[in-house]
Formats: sequence, C-alpha cells, structure tokens
Amino acid sequence: MRRALQGESIETLDGKERALHVEDLLICDQSGPIGIAGVMGGARTEVSESTKNVILEAANFDPISIARSARRHKLPSEASKRFERGVDPLVGRIAAARAAQLLVELAGGRVDGTGADFTTEQPVPKIVMSLTFPNTLVGADFSAEEVVSTLRSIGCEVELSGELLTVVPPSWRPDLRHKTDLAEEVARLVGYDKIPVRLPVAPPGRGLTRRQQLRRRVLASLSGAGITEVLNYPFLSEQQNQIFTSGESVRLENPLQGEFPELRKSLLPGLIVAAQRNLSRSNLDVAIFEEGSVFLPTDSAAVAQLPVGNLRPEKSMLEKLNSSIPDQPRMIAAVMLGSWLGQGPSFGAQPVSYAHAVSAVMLVAKAAGLQAELEQAQIPGFHPGRAGYVLVDGVRVGMVGELHPSVAKSFHISQAVAAFELNLDSIHELAPEVLQASELRVMTAATQDLSLVVDRVISAAEVAKTITEGAGELLESVALVDDYRGQGIAEGKKSLTFSLVFRASDRTLTQQEASAARDAAVALANQRHGAELRA
Repeated sequence: MRRALQGESIETLDGKERALHVEDLLICDQSGPIGIAGVMGGARTEVSESTKNVILEAANFDPISIARSARRHKLPSEASKRFERGVDPLVGRIAAARAAQLLVELAGGRVDGTGADFTTEQPVPKIVMSLTFPNTLVGADFSAEEVVSTLRSIGCEVELSGELLTVVPPSWRPDLRHKTDLAEEVARLVGYDKIPVRLPVAPPGRGLTRRQQLRRRVLASLSGAGITEVLNYPFLSEQQNQIFTSGESVRLENPLQGEFPELRKSLLPGLIVAAQRNLSRSNLDVAIFEEGSVFLPTDSAAVAQLPVGNLRPEKSMLEKLNSSIPDQPRMIAAVMLGSWLGQGPSFGAQPVSYAHAVSAVMLVAKAAGLQAELEQAQIPGFHPGRAGYVLVDGVRVGMVGELHPSVAKSFHISQAVAAFELNLDSIHELAPEVLQASELRVMTAATQDLSLVVDRVISAAEVAKTITEGAGELLESVALVDDYRGQGIAEGKKSLTFSLVFRASDRTLTQQEASAARDAAVALANQRHGAELRA
C-alpha cells in the first residue's frame, strides 16, 4: 500500500489507462500498481477463466482519500461509494473469512491458510452528554428511558451517572462523533412527530432585505400581468451562447450533456427553447419569464489544483479561488409570442408585438420605483428596426424588442417573438431606498396632440425627450400614439404623433398656456432634429 509516484499510470478494469495523481492510494505488487485502493482494481490482475489462485484482501481506507480519487478520475464505483461514506474498521477480518467460505462452498475452492493481518489500535471515542441535551437541542420532551434505550438500540454502550451519559458508539457508526449526533439519532428514532411545531417570531428589523423586497415586487408585477414564471437549465451550446452576446464563455469541465458545454451568458436562449417546446405541444400562445443568474468569465485563470478537503485553505489560495469564480449578475428576461388576447365574439385576436415587451419592461421599472427610457439601437439577435436598449437615469440596464426572424427560425419558430432582458442588480442599485407615492394632481389637465415630421433615422424616444425638455415643468406626460410613413410624407421621413398632457399644481391651465409650452417644445425639436409640424 502506497501513494502513487509522479508520472505513474494504471489500466483499470474498465479498460482505460489512467494517469495517477501523487495523492492516489494504490495497492501494488513487485511489478507496480495493481489497483486504485477503494476505487477500482487494475486490468493486469483481473480475474479470468484461466485464473486459479486468488489472494483475498480486506482493508479499510480513509473516506476523504477515496472520495477525492474517485472524483479526480471521474470513476464512481460500488467500492468508492461505500468507502467514502465510511465502513466499519473492524469488519475486515470477518469479511475476508466470509468471502473465503463462499469460494469454498460455491466455487469448489480450497483455502491455503497462508495470510497476514495488520491492524492499528483505534482510540474508542467516548461522548459525554447530559440526559436533557436532546430536549434542549431539538425542543421536544424525551424521557430518560427513551434516550438511553434508543442509543443502546443502535449499538452504543451507555453508562448513566446521575444526569450524565457516557456513550461509546459502535465501530460501524463512524458518523457518531459528537453529542449533537446522538441527539439527532434520538429525535429520528423516537419520532420527528414528537417535535412540537412552533412558529418563530422574527426580531424587529429581521424581515426581507431591500433586494429581496425588490425581487418580489418585480416578479409579482410580471406574473400579475399574465406572464408565467419558468425555470430553465443554465447550460447552453456554443452557438446559443453567441446569439445575444459575444466573446468567451464559461466552459464546464464535465458537462452533463456534451452538446451543452457552456454556462449561459443570457437567459433568452433558454426561454426561446422553452417557448419552442410549448409550440411543439400545441401551446400556441406563450408568455414566459425567468429570473436567475448568468455567468460571465473573468480575467483570472481557473484553479486546477484544488485544496485538500479536510484542511482550511491558506488565505492566498482562497483569494485565488474567489478571483476565478465567474461574475454572476442576476437577470430577468421574458419571451412572448402568439396572441396576447384571443379572438372573441365581437373582436379579433390581438397578436403579440414588441410593444408588449416594452410594456412589461415599464412594469418592472415601476415596481422598482424607476422611470425607464428606450434608446433605439441595433442589438445582436434582435430585429434591426424593432429593438432598443433600456435606460434608467442614463444607465443602460437591458434590452427589449422583437427577435430577428433568422434567430426565431433557427429555433423552428415562424412567427414574431417579443423579448426583453434586464439586469436586476443594476436596477437594484438605481432603485430608491423608499418607494414614494406620486403626488395626486387635482387641477384640470389640458391635452393636445402634436405631429412632427422628422428623418426616419431619428428615434421617437429622442424626439420625446426633446419635447419634454422644451415644454418645461407644465408638461405632465408625453406618449407616442402614431408612427406614420406613407402617402403625404416625403421619402426618408416619418410622422410621429405624440399625446401631450399639461397640468399645473396651483391653477387650472388655459389652452393658451398649454399651446405656448407646446410651441416651445416644437421649437427645440426643430433646432435639434429639424422637426417640422405636420400640415
């Protein structure tokens, strides 16, 4: 029995050549290794039809050493599963004798009688425990007789001296090493039903954190709007991971499925796959969202040499391990397709469009107490004219729009797909500490519509922002109600119609005051964007 040497290898019973690690425990003969101890034997000493002489070996191995070897070689075996959980250190001699007896009885064998035995004296752990300790720890009322009889029923030697118990666990229970282990056994065997149910009262100030409250509000707002929450696997293929993001990805050393070797950088591919699965099962109207982490690679290299499992790593090793962990921001994303509103007796079906995704984004922003804006842009994976970034206080927190038809087609979806993805961590940082209710306006509002002709390359969001700035404090809200391109509008131009609401907090506005504010907005839009009033 020895540890492996540097550069040593062995062919195991499964026919694979395995490079050994210096921490692997080996069973050897004069010519070298014949088995990885407690994991798997070697092919060189495999029993075959021509085998005549067999040496029986029964040993006990350190659980941590066996577990690490089995995982290092990705070799879970019946032996390793047993040893890594711990076996009775005194059973080896009995097991070897029983195996020899079976070979004689069932296989016609003959016992030679030659053998050797080596054992080390194992200190017998003695656990001192108060009779009332199980009651104190568990919160139940176990009698002294129940405690003592339960421990003796599992093979423990129990001595009672007043209120103290001295307990010696049996050799086949290596998990009993502390008085809390004994209390757990008492609770398990006497019955968990004896433990009373008490609802704990949280101390003041120990409720949900601000981040947890924000998450609940956001998820409740989307589910309340009719979008169903789902949970997808975080594993993607290389092609799926490059649809919405570029660059390197976090690859798995041992992926569960070879075709999905990477951790996701976006929630959208998993949602699209879920939507496609619904379509294949004739669920034609889909609106689903997911909240979860994505995994972004860091500049630090992966740590190949992991610390020993039974020792606390040094500070430098912990820093190296922590720096190699990928960034894992929390995201929220949704995918919608089909009909948002089904056909009725007096109305037709309302198909899903990117406007529904925009509305969902505004719901999320409102739940966080924020005001979101859109910035039209060309985003990978999205339709070039129907997508944009989501901004909060000038900070980009996500994207929204309609998926590119080629992306939808690659997932076997032939209809328009609306989607969005937001960074919940960024939203949390921008959200106010306390949500404040908006002021209740009591004065009468004045409404006006404004149609401006601008170049097609100018986004409606830019024009709306300019109108808000030019109209001043009297403008309460501005909303785009029409985007017209056609007869009567010059080539390369478009007509944007906005609904404006004006209101003052201390008086009823006149139409003249509202018109003056509107004219100021038109003047600024003309100056910045060359906007002209539509005739």
